[in-house]
Amino acid sequence: MLVKDGRKWQVGTSAEVAWIAEGTSVSRTIAAAIPPVFDAYATVVVPDSYEDHAPALLALLTEQSPPPQRWWLGYSAGIIFPAAPTVTLYPGWEYVLVEAGPQQAAAWGKNKQGVSWELPSLMFPADRSWLASTLWDDDWTCIGGPDSLVARLLAHPRLEARPVRPGEDATPPGHQAW
Repeated sequence: MLVKDGRKWQVGTSAEVAWIAEGTSVSRTIAAAIPPVFDAYATVVVPDSYEDHAPALLALLTEQSPPPQRWWLGYSAGIIFPAAPTVTLYPGWEYVLVEAGPQQAAAWGKNKQGVSWELPSLMFPADRSWLASTLWDDDWTCIGGPDSLVARLLAHPRLEARPVRPGEDATPPGHQAW
């Protein structure tokens, strides 16, 4: 258990992310971040300013999996919980996985002035109906989920989203995959 904001939070283990670890592979396809288990996929460009992007993305994800369903939030090791145990995903990257919700996803990534600066690198609800993953060296978020969620992402006026098919390069036009 971790303590933050006067509450105790459950720490995730490799068991919670095994489905991701087993379903992803090193590539430039959506499968680099998202297992090929969803109906639809998209990439959403992360802009320099999160002020419109983060609330819009969180609102759509919350509509898809409203409270009281819990979410798993994954942060790069040392970012939010510096001494917490980690899980390993992708090609050896360490994440702290915490069971929380959309409110914490919005609040924990704010700087001292209250401006949102970073969403969790990894977010998915307990029912695994969708997955949002922003790999540490990318400036876009990969999302897999139901057709209806991806359609709402693509139609949202404040999000720069595009559909991606399995096997297709997930790199948005004008961006570079490292």
